[in-house]
Amino acid sequence: MIIENKGIKTETFYIPPFTLNAGEIVVLHLYNGYHFYETEMFLKDIFCGKTDHENVIIHKSMTFAEPFRESNFRDIFFPVTVGEYLRKNANLLSPYATKIYETEWINKKIKVNTLAGTPRRLLTLYTTLSKTNNIVFDLVGQDPMGAKETYKIVKEVVEKGGSAILLDGYNELKNDCTKYIELQWLQA
Repeated sequence: MIIENKGIKTETFYIPPFTLNAGEIVVLHLYNGYHFYETEMFLKDIFCGKTDHENVIIHKSMTFAEPFRESNFRDIFFPVTVGEYLRKNANLLSPYATKIYETEWINKKIKVNTLAGTPRRLLTLYTTLSKTNNIVFDLVGQDPMGAKETYKIVKEVVEKGGSAILLDGYNELKNDCTKYIELQWLQA
């Protein structure tokens, strides 16, 4: 068992109990809207062990596949290249560290800030997967085809013994996961 959730309750919502085991992918449907980012960050911190919660037991650490960010100053004057990003953030001994180069037009000298949503997201996903196969991720900033590609990659990792929690605003993957959990709104 990777994570045991006995139920997460706040003033506004409730996440029902679930467990996450190796070889499983849990889709947490958070619904879209103004609350999504705040709810996602709250849950990410709990599932990755940054915030303790009395009803969540973490048996094995999870890592959030962070989106790429850099300061405006760095973005303008010294933009990060794909090669530099991987050198600083990836486990270079992992095959995932070079997987982004399978996209034929991406090379070490491409500036990360010039990548569109899906290739940029794949870069950070591969970087995370180069270090762990237990991840928390989202599909924010991707077009529908990119989201499908990202989910397919994570699903392959999970089938090889990894585990994943997808924090999602849509319910399209309801029938393509091990467990599907919906956030429940509490009446005020």
